[in-house]
Amino acid sequence: MSPHDTRRPRLGAFGIVAIVAIIAFAGGLILAGGMNLTPFGFAQQSSTPARLASTSTGSMAPVADLSNGFVSIVNHVRPAVVSITTEREARVQRMPQGQMPPGMQDFFRQFGPQQSQPQEGLGSGFIVSPDGYILTNNHVVADADKLKVKLFDGHVYPAKVVGRDPTTDVAVIKIDASGLPTASLGDDSKAEVGQWVLAIGNPLQLDFTVTAGIISAKGRSGNLKSLYNSQWAIVDYIQTDAAINPGNSGGPLVDINGNVIGINSAIASQTGYYSGYGFAIPITLAKSVMDDIIKYGKVRRAILGVSIQDVDPAAAQAAGLKDIRGAQVQGKSPDGPSPATDAGMEPGDVITSIDGQQVDHVAQLQRIIRMHKPGETVDVTAMRYGKQMDFKVRLAEAPNDEQVASADSAASGDNPVSSYDKLGITVQPLSSDDASRAGMPASQRGLAVTDVKAGSVAYRQLFPGSDVIVKVLDPRPAHDVRTVADLNETLSKLKDGDVISLLVFNPQLKGTHVVNLQIGE
Repeated sequence: MSPHDTRRPRLGAFGIVAIVAIIAFAGGLILAGGMNLTPFGFAQQSSTPARLASTSTGSMAPVADLSNGFVSIVNHVRPAVVSITTEREARVQRMPQGQMPPGMQDFFRQFGPQQSQPQEGLGSGFIVSPDGYILTNNHVVADADKLKVKLFDGHVYPAKVVGRDPTTDVAVIKIDASGLPTASLGDDSKAEVGQWVLAIGNPLQLDFTVTAGIISAKGRSGNLKSLYNSQWAIVDYIQTDAAINPGNSGGPLVDINGNVIGINSAIASQTGYYSGYGFAIPITLAKSVMDDIIKYGKVRRAILGVSIQDVDPAAAQAAGLKDIRGAQVQGKSPDGPSPATDAGMEPGDVITSIDGQQVDHVAQLQRIIRMHKPGETVDVTAMRYGKQMDFKVRLAEAPNDEQVASADSAASGDNPVSSYDKLGITVQPLSSDDASRAGMPASQRGLAVTDVKAGSVAYRQLFPGSDVIVKVLDPRPAHDVRTVADLNETLSKLKDGDVISLLVFNPQLKGTHVVNLQIGE
């Protein structure tokens, strides 16, 4: 199961490396871009005294209670928070071997440093067992050669990486100590948007800093998928407006009861610093990863073996759903087993529940599957173009080694092109050589999309030079698309408002996905 889904180090403030701080990203994920707010987010200063600022003792009580509550939470949790310092040792840059002209030798001596400088970084974590197990982010420790952990009481210990999981950005490290204070792990599924939370960590070399805010949203994915370079990544963040900055990564997000409900991991920012939106990995997901690492020495990921995406209005209409929810099957995952397709699931199916648990979006489905072990069987309910389908799927284990590959564009050859005004696209049949170069199965052909008209129903749904239409899934019966006539036959029967569901092959992704287009939209 993989939503079409990168995390790279960049230099952070004070010369530290952001790989061990927090992932701040510009360009791909700019949730706060273009917004102009006055200081503190207020549009204007009110001339009316704030109600809670009243001199009445009774009115002040709620403020005092809240303040005392925050103090109690901090006193309970902060002793379990740690500061993680990482060091990446200097790499030797050797002189080129062999004979070189004298001038080139002088160049390398003067301008080719023989040894790079050690790199240090700062992150956060929190103790989860008295004998020294610590939860943090994968990106905090991924490239570190040495780790040091500083406790709130000032003690410093060397640490080792027990295991890490790039698909969830969770890592477990350990120090050799006993009788340590621990953080209580909560249940993020019970947390609600609007509830108070505290973020504790070590931002910008300011150790054991506490900030407060609320849960702004749950189940965030969207552009956050770009943080991962894995088809098995689980992207399901808690969003908060508690201030998070480089160095907070790996620290706890704590609820009003003093329980950890998330691991602070990322921010949406154009500058690399706090802009109002932070993201935390749900603790129930992180705990399942931690348990696997400690018990098995690796993460055992159960998978359905299909790529999925969230349902949009057209997909919901095509599936026969009254509500816009669920996760639509796009096709078999390009690598590894596919127990879902073995059980009879097809591209275009919209998964609505698993084991009786309602599925509203992709991240929710991923979380449900993640709580199962490979080899377990789940009951999957899906809608297939107006018909409810039930499947029993025996979950497989995700492969450990993932392959990243690309193929040449599919559109080539001398075959004539055809235009479709109803969809706003131009297509060209593929020859067998074209299909082979695109990495398609030998038995498969299709129509390569060569142009998409701006503003058409297919605009930003189909992409020229990469997408190949291989099948019409709906209207039923489903049929392969090998020639222009195959597509003409279906389109001739459609009127404005109807939805056509297409199975599309993408050479870069080495797999298929479903595109639903509403005629005359």
